[in-house]
Amino acid sequence: MREFKVVVLGSGGVGKSALTVQFVSGCFMEKYDPTIEDFYRKEIEVDKAPCVLEILDTAGTEQFASMRDLYIKNGQGFVVVYSLTNHHTFQDIKQMKELITRVKGSERVPILLVANKLDLASHQREVPTLDGQALAQSWGCPFIEASAKNKTNVNEMFAEIVREMNFNPEKDNASFCWCSSCSIL
Repeated sequence: MREFKVVVLGSGGVGKSALTVQFVSGCFMEKYDPTIEDFYRKEIEVDKAPCVLEILDTAGTEQFASMRDLYIKNGQGFVVVYSLTNHHTFQDIKQMKELITRVKGSERVPILLVANKLDLASHQREVPTLDGQALAQSWGCPFIEASAKNKTNVNEMFAEIVREMNFNPEKDNASFCWCSSCSIL
């Protein structure tokens, strides 16, 4: 069974943890405690092929930005999340692709762009669907709008990042440790 290392990135408060927990356990987290880092494992089947996802849910706050390079270096696929109700979070992620490309040393890295909070009222939307689609097209990656609360497209987004990793499997699948205190790379 293939294993895939997925890193979930984005600004604080966009719903990275809510999406991940909804996917792994089927629960919506109503209360939000800022994440430093959480690690999850889940077996799934994508296109009739069983696989194991190792998901690293990262901090969205700048105080943990120094750990981000390590996460990116060790990840194989990246789910980049913004809140469609907060234009600032959309602006924040624009540098994410450059950071991933720089750290990975490659233009072609498996990335999925996700707009979260689709369940909220349309008058709360600050980022039009077309803007997300245009950014994804410029990055050369798929785009999904999701809702952790309603579980809209949550399973689909993790299946899609697996498809992206299958399309462009990383050459180096060496063992490593996700934790920032470890030097095992």
